[in-house]
Amino acid sequence: MKKSDKIKVGISVGDLNGIGIEIILKTFEDSRMLDFCTPIIFASTKVVSYHKKALQSAINIHGIDNLKKVVHNKVNLLNIWKDLIDIELGKATEISGKYAYDSLKSATNALKNDEIDVLVTAPINKNNIQSEEFKFQGHTEYLENILEGESLMILMTDELKIGLITGHIPINKVAETITSNLITKKVEIMYNTLVQDFNIFKPKIAVLGLNPHCGDHGVIGTEDDEVVSPTIEKIQKSGKLVYGPYAADSFFGSENYKKFDGILAMYHDQGLAPFKTLAFGNGVNFTAGLNKIRTSPDHGTAYEIAGKGEANFNSFKEALFTAISIFNTRNEYILLNENKLTK
Repeated sequence: MKKSDKIKVGISVGDLNGIGIEIILKTFEDSRMLDFCTPIIFASTKVVSYHKKALQSAINIHGIDNLKKVVHNKVNLLNIWKDLIDIELGKATEISGKYAYDSLKSATNALKNDEIDVLVTAPINKNNIQSEEFKFQGHTEYLENILEGESLMILMTDELKIGLITGHIPINKVAETITSNLITKKVEIMYNTLVQDFNIFKPKIAVLGLNPHCGDHGVIGTEDDEVVSPTIEKIQKSGKLVYGPYAADSFFGSENYKKFDGILAMYHDQGLAPFKTLAFGNGVNFTAGLNKIRTSPDHGTAYEIAGKGEANFNSFKEALFTAISIFNTRNEYILLNENKLTK
Protein backbone atom coordinates (compact mmCIF):
# COMPACT_ATOMS: atom_id res chain seq x y z
CA MET A 1 0.00 0.00 0.00
CA LYS A 2 1.33 3.43 -0.94
CA LYS A 3 1.70 5.92 1.88
CA SER A 4 -0.80 8.27 0.25
CA ASP A 5 -3.40 5.47 0.08
CA LYS A 6 -3.31 4.64 3.76
CA ILE A 7 -6.54 5.15 5.65
CA LYS A 8 -6.33 8.07 8.07
CA VAL A 9 -7.72 6.93 11.41
CA GLY A 10 -8.73 9.71 13.78
CA ILE A 11 -8.62 8.74 17.45
CA SER A 12 -10.35 10.55 20.31
CA VAL A 13 -8.68 9.80 23.64
CA GLY A 14 -11.72 9.53 25.92
CA ASP A 15 -11.53 10.30 29.62
CA LEU A 16 -8.01 11.49 30.43
CA ASN A 17 -8.01 9.69 33.79
CA GLY A 18 -9.15 6.35 32.38
CA ILE A 19 -7.42 3.70 30.26
CA GLY A 20 -8.10 5.33 26.88
CA ILE A 21 -4.63 6.70 26.22
CA GLU A 22 -3.04 3.53 27.61
CA ILE A 23 -4.82 1.25 25.12
CA ILE A 24 -3.99 3.64 22.27
CA LEU A 25 -0.29 3.66 23.15
CA LYS A 26 -0.17 -0.11 23.60
CA THR A 27 -1.82 -0.66 20.22
CA PHE A 28 0.74 1.40 18.34
CA GLU A 29 3.79 0.17 20.23
CA ASP A 30 3.62 -2.52 17.57
CA SER A 31 5.05 -0.61 14.60
CA ARG A 32 3.42 -3.08 12.18
CA MET A 33 0.12 -1.30 12.86
CA LEU A 34 1.42 1.56 10.72
CA ASP A 35 1.37 -0.77 7.70
CA PHE A 36 -2.44 -0.70 7.84
CA CYS A 37 -3.27 2.94 8.58
CA THR A 38 -2.07 6.39 9.52
CA PRO A 39 -3.22 7.18 13.09
CA ILE A 40 -4.00 10.71 14.24
CA ILE A 41 -4.58 11.16 17.97
CA PHE A 42 -6.61 14.25 18.93
CA ALA A 43 -5.21 15.45 22.27
CA SER A 44 -2.10 17.24 23.51
CA THR A 45 1.54 16.25 23.66
CA LYS A 46 1.71 17.05 27.39
CA VAL A 47 -1.18 14.76 28.32
CA VAL A 48 0.04 11.87 26.19
CA SER A 49 3.59 12.32 27.50
CA TYR A 50 2.25 12.03 31.05
CA HIS A 51 0.66 8.69 30.20
CA LYS A 52 3.79 7.53 28.36
CA LYS A 53 5.83 8.19 31.48
CA ALA A 54 3.32 6.43 33.74
CA LEU A 55 3.43 3.37 31.47
CA GLN A 56 7.16 3.62 30.73
CA SER A 57 6.27 3.50 27.06
CA ALA A 58 8.99 4.12 24.49
CA ILE A 59 6.61 4.79 21.59
CA ASN A 60 7.55 7.71 19.31
CA ILE A 61 4.83 10.32 18.84
CA HIS A 62 4.91 12.85 15.99
CA GLY A 63 3.31 16.08 17.16
CA ILE A 64 1.54 18.30 14.61
CA ASP A 65 -0.50 21.49 14.82
CA ASN A 66 -2.33 21.04 11.52
CA LEU A 67 -3.90 18.05 9.81
CA LYS A 68 -2.11 18.98 6.59
CA LYS A 69 1.14 18.08 8.35
CA VAL A 70 0.20 14.45 8.96
CA VAL A 71 3.10 12.08 8.25
CA HIS A 72 2.47 8.50 7.14
CA ASN A 73 4.33 5.70 8.94
CA LYS A 74 4.22 7.73 12.16
CA VAL A 75 1.83 7.97 15.09
CA ASN A 76 0.58 11.52 14.66
CA LEU A 77 -0.73 13.62 17.54
CA LEU A 78 -2.71 16.74 16.69
CA ASN A 79 -2.23 19.25 19.50
CA ILE A 80 -5.69 20.67 20.04
CA TRP A 81 -4.99 22.33 23.40
CA LYS A 82 -1.90 23.66 25.19
CA ASP A 83 -3.38 23.96 28.68
CA LEU A 84 -1.61 22.44 31.66
CA ILE A 85 -3.97 19.78 33.00
CA ASP A 86 -3.93 17.94 36.29
CA ILE A 87 -4.14 14.24 35.49
CA GLU A 88 -5.65 12.23 38.36
CA LEU A 89 -5.52 8.66 37.14
CA GLY A 90 -8.47 6.60 38.27
CA LYS A 91 -10.68 9.55 39.18
CA ALA A 92 -13.72 10.97 37.39
CA THR A 93 -13.16 14.72 37.33
CA GLU A 94 -14.80 17.66 35.62
CA ILE A 95 -11.50 18.47 33.91
CA SER A 96 -11.06 14.99 32.44
CA GLY A 97 -14.61 15.12 31.10
CA LYS A 98 -14.11 18.56 29.56
CA TYR A 99 -11.03 17.54 27.59
CA ALA A 100 -12.54 14.21 26.60
CA TYR A 101 -15.23 16.25 24.87
CA ASP A 102 -12.67 18.59 23.28
CA SER A 103 -10.91 15.57 21.79
CA LEU A 104 -14.17 14.04 20.54
CA LYS A 105 -15.44 17.32 19.10
CA SER A 106 -12.24 18.02 17.18
CA ALA A 107 -12.03 14.47 15.83
CA THR A 108 -15.70 14.43 14.82
CA ASN A 109 -15.35 17.72 12.96
CA ALA A 110 -12.35 16.32 11.10
CA LEU A 111 -14.41 13.24 10.20
CA LYS A 112 -17.31 15.36 9.01
CA ASN A 113 -14.98 17.49 6.86
CA ASP A 114 -13.23 14.45 5.29
CA GLU A 115 -9.90 15.32 6.93
CA ILE A 116 -9.82 11.81 8.37
CA ASP A 117 -11.38 8.66 6.92
CA VAL A 118 -12.71 6.91 10.03
CA LEU A 119 -13.03 7.62 13.73
CA VAL A 120 -12.12 5.32 16.62
CA THR A 121 -13.20 6.60 20.03
CA ALA A 122 -11.67 5.65 23.38
CA PRO A 123 -14.11 5.35 26.33
CA ILE A 124 -15.74 8.39 27.91
CA ASN A 125 -17.49 8.81 31.25
CA LYS A 126 -21.09 9.64 30.33
CA ASN A 127 -21.50 11.70 33.51
CA ASN A 128 -18.50 13.99 33.68
CA ILE A 129 -18.54 14.75 29.95
CA GLN A 130 -21.93 16.46 30.28
CA SER A 131 -21.87 20.22 29.68
CA GLU A 132 -23.77 23.00 27.94
CA GLU A 133 -22.32 21.71 24.64
CA PHE A 134 -22.59 17.97 25.31
CA LYS A 135 -26.05 16.88 26.43
CA PHE A 136 -26.14 13.37 25.02
CA GLN A 137 -26.40 9.88 26.49
CA GLY A 138 -23.21 8.80 24.73
CA HIS A 139 -21.08 8.75 21.59
CA THR A 140 -23.84 7.28 19.41
CA GLU A 141 -26.35 10.04 20.08
CA TYR A 142 -23.71 12.78 19.74
CA LEU A 143 -22.47 11.48 16.38
CA GLU A 144 -26.01 11.12 15.04
CA ASN A 145 -26.56 14.80 15.89
CA ILE A 146 -23.41 15.91 14.03
CA LEU A 147 -23.27 13.54 11.05
CA GLU A 148 -25.81 12.52 8.39
CA GLY A 149 -28.13 9.54 8.78
CA GLU A 150 -29.91 7.72 11.59
CA SER A 151 -27.80 5.62 13.91
CA LEU A 152 -27.94 2.02 15.07
CA MET A 153 -25.63 0.90 17.86
CA ILE A 154 -24.15 -2.50 16.96
CA LEU A 155 -21.90 -4.56 19.22
CA MET A 156 -20.02 -6.99 17.04
CA THR A 157 -17.39 -9.64 16.45
CA ASP A 158 -16.80 -11.50 13.19
CA GLU A 159 -19.46 -14.04 14.18
CA LEU A 160 -21.95 -11.97 16.19
CA LYS A 161 -23.65 -8.65 15.47
CA ILE A 162 -26.25 -7.31 17.92
CA GLY A 163 -28.04 -4.03 17.24
CA LEU A 164 -30.23 -2.12 19.69
CA ILE A 165 -33.73 -0.96 18.80
CA THR A 166 -33.61 1.39 21.79
CA GLY A 167 -30.28 2.62 23.12
CA HIS A 168 -29.33 4.60 26.19
CA ILE A 169 -32.79 5.14 27.69
CA PRO A 170 -34.22 4.20 31.12
CA ILE A 171 -35.82 0.77 31.31
CA ASN A 172 -39.18 2.28 32.27
CA LYS A 173 -39.28 4.10 28.91
CA VAL A 174 -38.54 1.08 26.72
CA ALA A 175 -42.06 -0.34 26.19
CA GLU A 176 -43.59 3.00 25.22
CA THR A 177 -40.70 3.69 22.84
CA ILE A 178 -41.09 0.42 20.91
CA THR A 179 -43.31 1.19 17.91
CA SER A 180 -43.82 -0.42 14.54
CA ASN A 181 -42.09 2.50 12.84
CA LEU A 182 -39.04 2.27 15.12
CA ILE A 183 -38.66 -1.48 14.60
CA THR A 184 -39.00 -1.07 10.85
CA LYS A 185 -36.42 1.72 10.79
CA LYS A 186 -33.87 -0.23 12.83
CA VAL A 187 -34.38 -3.37 10.72
CA GLU A 188 -33.74 -1.27 7.61
CA ILE A 189 -30.51 0.16 9.05
CA MET A 190 -29.32 -3.28 10.14
CA TYR A 191 -30.17 -4.77 6.74
CA ASN A 192 -28.40 -2.00 4.83
CA THR A 193 -25.26 -2.12 6.96
CA LEU A 194 -25.00 -5.91 6.63
CA VAL A 195 -25.19 -5.52 2.85
CA GLN A 196 -22.94 -2.50 2.27
CA ASP A 197 -20.55 -2.68 5.23
CA PHE A 198 -20.16 -6.45 5.62
CA ASN A 199 -20.81 -7.70 2.07
CA ILE A 200 -23.68 -10.03 3.04
CA PHE A 201 -25.91 -10.31 -0.02
CA LYS A 202 -29.13 -11.58 1.60
CA PRO A 203 -28.78 -11.15 5.35
CA LYS A 204 -30.87 -13.07 7.89
CA ILE A 205 -31.97 -10.94 10.85
CA ALA A 206 -33.49 -12.08 14.16
CA VAL A 207 -35.62 -9.79 16.33
CA LEU A 208 -35.88 -10.51 20.06
CA GLY A 209 -39.17 -10.16 21.92
CA LEU A 210 -39.80 -7.35 24.37
CA ASN A 211 -41.44 -9.29 27.20
CA PRO A 212 -40.40 -12.53 28.94
CA HIS A 213 -41.35 -15.46 26.69
CA CYS A 214 -42.54 -12.88 24.11
CA GLY A 215 -45.50 -12.17 26.38
CA ASP A 216 -46.87 -15.74 26.47
CA HIS A 217 -49.79 -14.72 24.23
CA GLY A 218 -50.72 -11.74 26.36
CA VAL A 219 -50.20 -13.24 29.82
CA ILE A 220 -46.99 -11.19 30.35
CA GLY A 221 -47.68 -8.16 28.17
CA THR A 222 -49.33 -7.60 24.80
CA GLU A 223 -46.62 -5.65 22.93
CA ASP A 224 -45.09 -8.67 21.22
CA ASP A 225 -48.46 -9.82 19.82
CA GLU A 226 -49.80 -6.37 19.01
CA VAL A 227 -46.69 -4.53 17.79
CA VAL A 228 -43.63 -6.73 17.25
CA SER A 229 -45.09 -9.77 15.44
CA PRO A 230 -47.28 -7.79 12.99
CA THR A 231 -44.33 -5.52 12.16
CA ILE A 232 -42.06 -8.48 11.42
CA GLU A 233 -44.75 -10.05 9.21
CA LYS A 234 -45.08 -6.80 7.28
CA ILE A 235 -41.31 -6.56 6.79
CA GLN A 236 -41.20 -10.17 5.58
CA LYS A 237 -43.64 -9.30 2.80
CA SER A 238 -41.05 -6.86 1.42
CA GLY A 239 -38.71 -9.81 0.83
CA LYS A 240 -36.33 -9.33 3.75
CA LEU A 241 -35.31 -12.40 5.74
CA VAL A 242 -36.40 -11.12 9.15
CA TYR A 243 -37.62 -13.52 11.82
CA GLY A 244 -39.02 -13.41 15.34
CA PRO A 245 -39.84 -12.39 17.90
CA TYR A 246 -37.60 -14.79 19.78
CA ALA A 247 -37.65 -15.23 23.56
CA ALA A 248 -34.46 -13.49 24.67
CA ASP A 249 -33.75 -15.71 27.67
CA SER A 250 -32.99 -18.83 25.62
CA PHE A 251 -31.90 -17.33 22.31
CA PHE A 252 -28.19 -17.14 23.09
CA GLY A 253 -27.85 -20.14 25.40
CA SER A 254 -29.36 -22.38 22.71
CA GLU A 255 -26.84 -20.93 20.19
CA ASN A 256 -29.76 -19.92 17.99
CA TYR A 257 -27.87 -16.68 17.34
CA LYS A 258 -25.40 -18.56 15.13
CA LYS A 259 -28.10 -18.98 12.47
CA PHE A 260 -28.35 -15.22 11.83
CA ASP A 261 -26.19 -12.48 10.33
CA GLY A 262 -27.64 -9.83 12.62
CA ILE A 263 -29.76 -9.68 15.76
CA LEU A 264 -31.88 -6.81 17.03
CA ALA A 265 -32.44 -6.54 20.77
CA MET A 266 -35.25 -4.41 22.16
CA TYR A 267 -33.17 -2.61 24.77
CA HIS A 268 -29.60 -2.04 25.94
CA ASP A 269 -29.00 -4.82 28.47
CA GLN A 270 -31.06 -7.39 26.57
CA GLY A 271 -28.45 -7.21 23.82
CA LEU A 272 -25.28 -6.19 25.61
CA ALA A 273 -25.44 -8.59 28.56
CA PRO A 274 -25.24 -11.71 26.37
CA PHE A 275 -22.81 -10.02 23.97
CA LYS A 276 -20.34 -9.13 26.69
CA THR A 277 -20.69 -12.59 28.21
CA LEU A 278 -19.77 -14.17 24.89
CA ALA A 279 -17.21 -11.67 23.59
CA PHE A 280 -16.09 -9.18 26.25
CA GLY A 281 -12.65 -7.76 25.59
CA ASN A 282 -12.69 -8.71 21.92
CA GLY A 283 -15.86 -6.99 20.75
CA VAL A 284 -16.35 -3.73 18.91
CA ASN A 285 -19.01 -1.03 19.14
CA PHE A 286 -19.91 0.15 15.62
CA THR A 287 -22.24 3.08 14.93
CA ALA A 288 -24.13 1.96 11.84
CA GLY A 289 -26.49 4.03 9.71
CA LEU A 290 -24.39 7.19 9.46
CA ASN A 291 -22.54 8.55 6.44
CA LYS A 292 -19.22 8.22 8.31
CA ILE A 293 -17.63 5.29 10.13
CA ARG A 294 -17.02 5.21 13.87
CA THR A 295 -16.01 2.30 16.07
CA SER A 296 -14.91 1.92 19.68
CA PRO A 297 -13.85 -0.80 22.12
CA ASP A 298 -16.58 -2.67 23.99
CA HIS A 299 -15.57 -1.49 27.48
CA GLY A 300 -15.55 1.63 29.62
CA THR A 301 -12.98 3.89 31.29
CA ALA A 302 -11.85 1.21 33.81
CA TYR A 303 -10.69 3.80 36.36
CA GLU A 304 -9.73 1.02 38.79
CA ILE A 305 -6.76 -0.04 36.65
CA ALA A 306 -5.88 3.30 35.01
CA GLY A 307 -2.14 3.98 34.93
CA LYS A 308 -1.21 0.49 36.15
CA GLY A 309 -0.33 -0.93 32.76
CA GLU A 310 -2.94 -3.67 33.14
CA ALA A 311 -5.44 -2.58 30.47
CA ASN A 312 -6.16 -5.07 27.69
CA PHE A 313 -5.95 -3.33 24.31
CA ASN A 314 -7.41 -6.15 22.19
CA SER A 315 -10.83 -4.55 21.86
CA PHE A 316 -9.34 -1.20 20.80
CA LYS A 317 -7.16 -2.93 18.22
CA GLU A 318 -10.20 -4.82 16.92
CA ALA A 319 -12.10 -1.52 16.71
CA LEU A 320 -9.29 -0.10 14.61
CA PHE A 321 -9.21 -3.04 12.20
CA THR A 322 -13.02 -3.10 12.02
CA ALA A 323 -13.17 0.58 11.05
CA ILE A 324 -10.62 0.00 8.29
CA SER A 325 -12.45 -3.08 7.01
CA ILE A 326 -15.84 -1.36 6.96
CA PHE A 327 -14.35 1.67 5.19
CA ASN A 328 -12.95 -0.54 2.43
CA THR A 329 -16.07 -2.68 2.09
CA ARG A 330 -18.41 0.32 1.98
CA ASN A 331 -16.30 2.10 -0.63
CA GLU A 332 -16.20 -1.04 -2.75
CA TYR A 333 -19.99 -1.36 -2.47
CA ILE A 334 -20.48 2.28 -3.52
CA LEU A 335 -18.10 1.85 -6.45
CA LEU A 336 -19.81 -1.32 -7.66
CA ASN A 337 -23.24 0.30 -7.49
CA GLU A 338 -22.36 3.69 -9.00
CA ASN A 339 -22.72 2.51 -12.59
CA LYS A 340 -25.04 -0.39 -12.01
CA LEU A 341 -26.52 -1.78 -15.20
CA THR A 342 -30.32 -1.63 -15.35
CA LYS A 343 -32.52 -3.95 -17.35
